[in-house]
Amino acid sequence: MLKRLILPFAALVMGSRPSKAAVGMDRDSVAQKPHYVMAIHGGAGTILKSQMTPEKEAAYKAGLTKALEAGYAVLKSGGSSLDAVEAAVKVMEDNPLFNAGKGAVFTNEGRNEMDAAIMNGKTLQAGAVAGVTVVKNPITAARAVMDKSQHVLMFGPGAEKFAKQAGCEIVDPSYFYTEDRWKALQKVRAADSTKMQLDHDSTLQKKSSSLLGIENKDHKFGTVGAVAVDKQGNLAAATSTGGMTNKKFGRVGDSPIIGAGTYANNATCAISCTGWGEYFIRLVVAKTVSDLMEYKNLSVTDAASELIMKQVPKLGGDGGLIAIDKDGNVAMPFNTAGMYRGTVTADGKIEVEIYKDK
Repeated sequence: MLKRLILPFAALVMGSRPSKAAVGMDRDSVAQKPHYVMAIHGGAGTILKSQMTPEKEAAYKAGLTKALEAGYAVLKSGGSSLDAVEAAVKVMEDNPLFNAGKGAVFTNEGRNEMDAAIMNGKTLQAGAVAGVTVVKNPITAARAVMDKSQHVLMFGPGAEKFAKQAGCEIVDPSYFYTEDRWKALQKVRAADSTKMQLDHDSTLQKKSSSLLGIENKDHKFGTVGAVAVDKQGNLAAATSTGGMTNKKFGRVGDSPIIGAGTYANNATCAISCTGWGEYFIRLVVAKTVSDLMEYKNLSVTDAASELIMKQVPKLGGDGGLIAIDKDGNVAMPFNTAGMYRGTVTADGKIEVEIYKDK
């Protein structure tokens, strides 16, 4: 089961038994061995097998596999983890099944407003954009903010102007229109025009909340993300989202906020979150996982579980995350019914899962 998957570094590098030559290797020598690994997610929430057609399930798994293949091709050729996570996220942004890029949900005003972030674990450099409406691949715009500016986060028209100058592909807003997302907006409007709905809602359950009128708590959180460690041992994380259906007031979630929904540090881990963003912001989830590893010496699994299985639910939020540590160990906890997720290891083995239980 991928929910709490652990991929031991030693097993990836040397197989189940170390060779005689490897026994005497120092840590620096081992670190130079290829041990590249990637994990991705496509959102977490009320994702039930009973409500999924075989055709749609196959389509989601194919989409996740294609994203993993794109990232793996970069890592296998010796490319950077930054390039790999960007490549994987772009594939999901181009797939209308996921709430990012082409599949972004609609705001109350009938617009698609997208957020994205990327971070380099080696240098702690980061870039993010929020509220963009004409950038085909928001993750590439976030990468441009990191590489071609002195800033970390750009918003709205300014971010779009910068993205165009930086050479990002600009499209007409109509590019992002999908019939399923438009119908979802009409459904929420008809149910209650004052409420925002988390993506891939299976019902219109209503649970009171003081957060900008947000209700419908336990549903699918539409975000995509990728984390990776490359052959050089460098970590990177990337996250992209279309936000919430019927959102108002220029709401921005955790995805583009460094330390909340996205974080990477070679000393600890790389993380991409998917969940009810307000709670992830309040708990600074991604950075807190890293801090627990750095200052309390928790494993990536234990640190991620502490936030997702304890702290986030304690406040009333839900969701999940993917994390990978500097040794290639992967953790993917979630406290919802399912999470679109997958991994690929150095041997090219791809695993994708959707539900809590196989």
